[in-house]
Amino acid sequence: MAAPEASTAAVPTLYTNNTLRNAFGGVLSFFILLLIGVLAFSIRLFSVIKYESVIHEFDPYFNYRVTQFLTKKGIYEFWNWFDDRTWYPLGRVIGGTVYPGLTLTAGTIWWLLNSLNIPLSVETVCVFTAPIFSAFASWATYLLTKEVKGAGAGLTSAVLLAMVPSYISRSVAGSYDNEAVAIFALIFTFYLYLKVCSWGGYTFIINLIPMHVLLCIVTGRYSSRLYIAYAPLVVLGTLLAALVPVVGFNAVMTSEHFASFLVFIIIHVVAFVYYIKGILSPKMFKVAVTLVVTVGLAVCCAVIAVLIALVASSPTKGWSGRSLSLLDPTYASKYIPIIASVSEHQPPTWPSYFMDINVLAFLVPAGIIACFLPLSDASSFVVLYIATSVYFSGVMVRLMLVLAPAACITSGIALSEAFDVLTGSIKFQLPGVTSNAEVDAGETSSDTSEAQTDEVHSVWAAAEAYSAPSIVLTTRSHDGLHVFDDFREAYAWLSHNTDVNDKVASWWDYGYQTTAMANRTVIVDNNTWNNTHIATVGTAMSSPERAAWEIFHSLDVKYVLVVFGGLIGYPSDDINKFLWMVRIGGGVFPHIKEPDYLRDGQYRIDSQATPTMLNCLMYKLSYYRFVETDGKAYDRVRRTEIGKKYFKLTHFEEVFTTHHWMVRIYKLKPLKNRIRGKAKKSKLKTSSTSSSKRSGTKKKNPWQ
Repeated sequence: MAAPEASTAAVPTLYTNNTLRNAFGGVLSFFILLLIGVLAFSIRLFSVIKYESVIHEFDPYFNYRVTQFLTKKGIYEFWNWFDDRTWYPLGRVIGGTVYPGLTLTAGTIWWLLNSLNIPLSVETVCVFTAPIFSAFASWATYLLTKEVKGAGAGLTSAVLLAMVPSYISRSVAGSYDNEAVAIFALIFTFYLYLKVCSWGGYTFIINLIPMHVLLCIVTGRYSSRLYIAYAPLVVLGTLLAALVPVVGFNAVMTSEHFASFLVFIIIHVVAFVYYIKGILSPKMFKVAVTLVVTVGLAVCCAVIAVLIALVASSPTKGWSGRSLSLLDPTYASKYIPIIASVSEHQPPTWPSYFMDINVLAFLVPAGIIACFLPLSDASSFVVLYIATSVYFSGVMVRLMLVLAPAACITSGIALSEAFDVLTGSIKFQLPGVTSNAEVDAGETSSDTSEAQTDEVHSVWAAAEAYSAPSIVLTTRSHDGLHVFDDFREAYAWLSHNTDVNDKVASWWDYGYQTTAMANRTVIVDNNTWNNTHIATVGTAMSSPERAAWEIFHSLDVKYVLVVFGGLIGYPSDDINKFLWMVRIGGGVFPHIKEPDYLRDGQYRIDSQATPTMLNCLMYKLSYYRFVETDGKAYDRVRRTEIGKKYFKLTHFEEVFTTHHWMVRIYKLKPLKNRIRGKAKKSKLKTSSTSSSKRSGTKKKNPWQ
């Protein structure tokens, strides 16, 4: 009789132990998440420690400038801001052409801090926005993965995302770009969607979720919870997106959004079928289903016909150039060279995957298998997420950033499942059995070493590979660290030695920085919204000096800025980008032909270069006086001596060259007033010789 009493008494004790264990686990998870947030924030501060609190890259300077305007002028002026200092003489409506999420987020943080008497500058807030939101993204990853496979997998995924190099590359301190907050928003949106289902990048989200809904319907997983999660999302999401000026009617007029509307119709048809199934007899239900399906197909066909009619007039069929490049990787190189010219839009190499996600590349397949054991609505969403992100990352290296959260989630699931198996076998094995424990200990040690390898690689990537700002370059040699601060030197010269209303022409890569740091008007910038305007600049750079002067003079340009890396070996200079200028210019102005700049299909700047190449403006502005540096004019990037070493400029004059020759600034010479007088003298001379010679002589263009 004692045994049953003991068993009965053990029930409350077991219940109490489980309650305490769950409470302790919750508190422990909370502190682990805090540590993960600290890790995610601190690992991204190497750039501030090594350099200073400075904005990185090119696009972040425009975002910083817009945030400054917002904090000074207010939200109303921001929405109506017409910027006449960019894209001269066209200008740009900033409020209607910029995605405001990043700017409003940083502006709100700055306003809250100053309201609490914490007087931080706008630049400081912009620099640290990305590290702060990387912590939020790690916590959102925990919530999302927890919905799929539990808290253990969530914690593992969160710590992986905090350290994955692909995400670090776009969220270090100073990387003030849209990705700073977009990755958190993407993951948290997916979490909320799965959370609603469990209760019962923008175009990437609005297309991935409809794909998951359609997958659930096709596989027989439709439920009222799925309808509640999706239908309000489409309606409210479309209305809210239409309120953003840069989106506007594109929310209902572009092909990127049509998939969500089509699935919206399908889910209503399916919901109606399930509804009538519950209120009609089986015989009547068959008749009703036939009617509903017929009407539904008719409506779908009508909608598809309307959509086809709407997009038929568009040469891209309603898709944006970047979207078409994802669907057809060869599209941009064939039809839109300006998209293909961006390095972020190039396909990645195989080493990029191991650099950016490291050992996660080996764990992703195991995580996908774990998602099928068992398959649920949440796990099927993760499988779809990783499959689409792997494809898109293979098309554009920039989308490795979208792959990173998916890889962390699936890898976290794989590691969590492995840890559960290993710890479970150790916990419940018999005292007398030791052989399995040795095997499990070895496997655990192997998993730990993999984690340590990933950690070391992530810290190295954060400290060395992704912390150097593009505006300040560094290199190491036998005599120590060398810093090349030529960009800021050039922008400072422009700011202090030119008039505030002077116009500066350069390739579009440097437009944002010139406007933000030098406060000068530019012809083109990184927004690349007007292909013809960029092609005009590309044509000028590809033309002979006289023709280029005429183009720039017609645009009221006073200074031309070129980036040259031949002296120090900087590979991302304008000579290496020059063929893209030729292609973009030739796409609008047919007289610019790429073969004219190639010798036997090869791009050369040495003695074998074509006359067209040796006489174009870009060549002259880059290599002017270059022979004076070493007497040979040896280009360290192209690893050859240049072809044309001695020449003079007739329509441009050099006004500034930075210390390491990385940035060179030239001024357009004014139109000579004495040209007509010279022409008159020559005319009088010829008239005094003989009338027959005068009649046969053609008046020469003074610029030829």
